[in-house]
Amino acid sequence: MNPREVADYLLDNPDFFVENAELLGSIRLSNLHGKATVSLQEQQMEMLRDKNKQLERRLAELLRYGHENDSISTKFNRWTVRVISQRDPYTLPAAIIDGLCEVFDVPHAALRVWDIDEAFHQADFARQVGEEVRIFANSLDAPYCGANTGFAAAQWLGANDASGKIESVALIALRDLQGGPDAPVFGLLVMGSPDPRRFHDGMATDFLTHIDALASAALSRLLPH
Repeated sequence: MNPREVADYLLDNPDFFVENAELLGSIRLSNLHGKATVSLQEQQMEMLRDKNKQLERRLAELLRYGHENDSISTKFNRWTVRVISQRDPYTLPAAIIDGLCEVFDVPHAALRVWDIDEAFHQADFARQVGEEVRIFANSLDAPYCGANTGFAAAQWLGANDASGKIESVALIALRDLQGGPDAPVFGLLVMGSPDPRRFHDGMATDFLTHIDALASAALSRLLPH
């Protein structure tokens, strides 16, 4: 019999070791960790211990992710309260970016909006942006996270000082949600950090999408009516 046939026979005859219990104590196997040979029971116990360790590590990882998500949810709720309680449209953009910096510990944040009501054209957040920025913002179907490869919007952060050069960024297009998913973009929110891993291309963007939705809804008050 070849090894496959032996394995098939044992699978087809689950009572084999019940009827031949004396074999369990006499079978010797190579130890998984390179030690002396061990019995079948000892090998099974060793495999169970290894499996339990893997499960414990996985559980610890899931608990850590759960705590992190709870922390982010709490911060998001605090930021949401700050945004929706801001009644003055002129100070709303500042409330959004200041809240992101203070609540989420984002080193730098800024935003610009365009095609808004004439009443806000002289505001700092309505300063002229280049056509390149508008085209890029309209191309974003989801928040961009990754290295700062010279994005024009990253210059809004003005972070070339003692705090360090902007190495990673998150770029979020602001859309009028009433116009549906294909609505034109009316602004861009940018967050940056001197830490190249703060915003990386492998990170989840669920909460950034929530930030996008809330910021877009709040800032839509600046649009012409």
